Amino acid sequence: MLQYNNQAELVEKIKFSYSRFINEFNDISEDQRNVLLVSVDRTPSQMLSYQLGWGTLLLSWEQQEKTGKTVITPTPDFKWNNLGGLYQQFYNDFGEQSLIAQREQLNYLVQQVCDWILTLSTDELFGLHQRNWANNKAQWPLWKWIHINTVAPFTNFRPKIRKWKKLYNNTQY
Repeated sequence: MLQYNNQAELVEKIKFSYSRFINEFNDISEDQRNVLLVSVDRTPSQMLSYQLGWGTLLLSWEQQEKTGKTVITPTPDFKWNNLGGLYQQFYNDFGEQSLIAQREQLNYLVQQVCDWILTLSTDELFGLHQRNWANNKAQWPLWKWIHINTVAPFTNFRPKIRKWKKLYNNTQY
């Protein structure tokens, strides 16, 4: 996994990986948004919903802790051994939106995450045990939780959407 030297480096990597991922959606139309191709396993809308879901959760964990609430990760309704159910909830929560709306919401969400990172001290971002929610499962520093929920899926989903487009364009609909 990548290591970051400071807040700005993490923000730069998020923006870079996000830009590459989101630009793949420029030539996908609304009538294509829910087409499931078995060898890809998610529709374009589901890929965006997944990103929206994790980004929203990440920021909600931070907000809940700031307000003194006990944070249950990933959510009170879903445990770590039921991520499939959580993903379905993401699809339900965000999947009815248009691709344009999903993209706009994700643009805003990524900017919120980047803005939040820049408010964190070096100790908060890179030190252990800086947030109770970050100690729940893996006991990672915040940067790693942020990376796993931004850079990693943006990077990993880019080949998926590229494969989806290639297969879709080679199939008659």
